[in-house]
This record gives sequence, C-alpha cells and structure tokens, in this order.
Amino acid sequence: MFISEALAIGSAICIALSSMFVNELNGRVPLMRLARWQLTAAFLFTAVVTTIVGGWASLGMWQVEALVLSSLAGIVIASTTYYAAIFIAGPRVTALLFSLASPFALLFGYLVFGETISARQGLGVALILAGILIAIGLRRRRPPAMIPLADDKPIEAPVPPSPPTSMLGITLGVVTALGQALGSLAARPAMASGIDPFAAMAVRSGFAVICFWAILALPSLRRDMAAFRAKDLGLAVTASFFGTALGMVLLMAALTNGNVGLVSTLSSMTPIVILPMVWIRSGQMPRAHAWGGAALAIIGTALISLK
Repeated sequence: MFISEALAIGSAICIALSSMFVNELNGRVPLMRLARWQLTAAFLFTAVVTTIVGGWASLGMWQVEALVLSSLAGIVIASTTYYAAIFIAGPRVTALLFSLASPFALLFGYLVFGETISARQGLGVALILAGILIAIGLRRRRPPAMIPLADDKPIEAPVPPSPPTSMLGITLGVVTALGQALGSLAARPAMASGIDPFAAMAVRSGFAVICFWAILALPSLRRDMAAFRAKDLGLAVTASFFGTALGMVLLMAALTNGNVGLVSTLSSMTPIVILPMVWIRSGQMPRAHAWGGAALAIIGTALISLK
C-alpha cells in the first residue's frame, strides 16, 4: 500500500479512537466543560506545531477573518453538537451521520461557487443517504410471544430488540455535518491561498477557545456542579490529541503527495473503522445492517470525492 493511503487510513483510525474516548466521558463530564478542555488542548497542540514550523507568517488579515467565520460554524457550533451527538446517539451513529458532510459540501459548492454536480456524485449522495437509513433507520419488530413447551422445559428468552436511535441524537449529528460543511466552505478561499494548515487549525481552534471560555460569564453555564477528576481531563486531552493533533497531522501528510480524492475517501472510513472498536468495548458485535450501511456511506463518499 502507498504511504499516503496508509496515512489516510491512520487518520480515520485516530478520529474513531477520539470518538470512543469522548464517549467514555458520557455522564462524567458536562458538555460545555468537555468542549473547553478539548478545544483548549487542540489549540495548544496546533499552536506549538505552527510555531515550530513558522506557519504564523503565512497568515494575512483576510485569511484570519475567513478562518474565524469557518471556526464559528465548523467548531463552535459543530463541535458542541458533535460531542452532544456522541453522548446521546453514541460514537457509531455519530460517525455515520458525519458522512453527510460530503453531500452538504457538494451542495454548498454548487450554490456558492457554481460547481457542477455529476451523475456519479449524485449517486454517491443517494448511497450515503441509503447507508444512513439502513444503519440507523430500520426498526426491528418485537420478538414473538413465547409459547411454553409441553414438557415445561424453560425456553431461553430472545435477545431484546435494540432501542431506537434518539431523534435528538440524529438531529445533532446532522447539524454537526452541516456545520462542518459550512466551516469547510468558509475556509476554502483561505486554504487555497496557500497558508500553513497548522496555522489555520490554530486560528480556528483558538477562536473557539475564546468563545467557550467567554460564555462562562453566563450564570446558568457557570454553575458547573460536576466534580473535577484528573482522569477525565486526561481522557479529554487524549481524545483531542488523537482527533485534532495526530489525526489531522496524518491527514495533512497524506494530502501532501497523495491523490486528494482517494485520500479523502480513505480518511472518511471512520464509520467502518469504529465498528470493531464498539464491538471490543461493548462485547457485542454490531448487526449486519450497521456494517452494510457504513459500507454504503463510504462508497457514496468515494463517488463524490474521486475524480
């Protein structure tokens, strides 16, 4: 396998690991506190790298303004809904819903930049939607009533059906994908001008850090009654390292010499990669429709991304 493709898959694995670590904090860390921890760590990671490589010099005022607008949609809003979706719907469903970022980006590119949408890309959108519906939209019927046997031997109870996915969790996942697509759209002119990618990430995460610490001025959000535990902070920083630092570094490295469409497709394999992680963590193998739906979503992403 080529190095760039391996790096892209590594990026998908890192993002999946980050989601699993965030899920471990469900019920232990309030949402806004988690956002502050994660984004502060992300800013520190990217700012240090930017300083080392001298990336700050690549930024101009108009580029900073574009990145701030990108941060508002893609981080301040999307990160909050992303963490909330993981808490409510779980990392598997959230990763799958995040696949909608590709269709949203395609639509916004058409509306804003006049980019054409080919029949192949339209088929890709349809496959992504079908994959999501198959993976989380199916409702399994309740098991039939038990009929006692003549010899009165006990009958093993059937496995109870999985609870339906929360509509709130689904909505938050869709908002996350929408915010991510809008953030990418706002950042596109700045990135196309050739600025350092780590400087761009530092500006975006830095603006989000200012926002999330500033809202502590609101009394309703300042009353954070959950006890502080160093272990929770460690998990949050670890999740940020895998998702923002290592995951993005691998993606940027893959894009340096790799085919953009292929790298984008392989790095979007998180819905598939996360299934074995969920299996290991929960001890229950995801059902066939979860694997099939995730595979369809990735194939749809490939049809959108590959030239």
